[in-house]
Amino acid sequence: MNLLALETSTEACSVALVHGDEVIARSEIAPRRHAELVLPMADTLLAEAGLGRHALDAIAVGRGPGAFTGVRLGVSLAQGMALALGLPVVTISSLAALALEAPEDDAAILAVIDARMGEIYAASYRRDENGGLVALDEERVCTPDALELPIATHWHVVGTGWGTYAEVLRGRLTGTLRSADGLRYPQARHVAELAAREVAAGRVASPEHALPVYLRDKVALTLVEQGKA
Repeated sequence: MNLLALETSTEACSVALVHGDEVIARSEIAPRRHAELVLPMADTLLAEAGLGRHALDAIAVGRGPGAFTGVRLGVSLAQGMALALGLPVVTISSLAALALEAPEDDAAILAVIDARMGEIYAASYRRDENGGLVALDEERVCTPDALELPIATHWHVVGTGWGTYAEVLRGRLTGTLRSADGLRYPQARHVAELAAREVAAGRVASPEHALPVYLRDKVALTLVEQGKA
């Protein structure tokens, strides 16, 4: 299987290519440069693998949540490429992709992205016996002090939400913190890993049904909310 994966929902811009049993990837922390970087990254990976775009079997994309512009860009590019090539699309939660940045053991994983405006995007997972993920709760957007988590003995926390709200989130954990890394972002290689499972199971969509997930419908605080009016 040849699968191209895009992830542009946060400051990290990344692309990955599944080529047979191999996964190759490129990633760069590049706020506001995703539009100029993502397609050249994809072309570089295809050239490295000796493939043309018409050799692809599917396109995968991180569907959010994350930055509105980044989520829209990734999904739009995936749709456009899939339509042009006549390929199916697999959309993967950017929080699930982020969760795979955590160490591989039996601890629960909190994936948490700084959503700005005093809020976070969050979801909890554990790894299954096959290395995949099992969701422990629903994706949501909330303030850090309103986060409610399932009961777990041990936790890993990954994502920029920890970098911004570590002390508050530490108090929301229902068990012992085993590790925490606030410098982790969703990566295309993990989108590809999860998408390959979906393709193998036949869970793909036509490009027009590949939709972004924002979790909230506003991108900035009003002046009143900022205390400036």
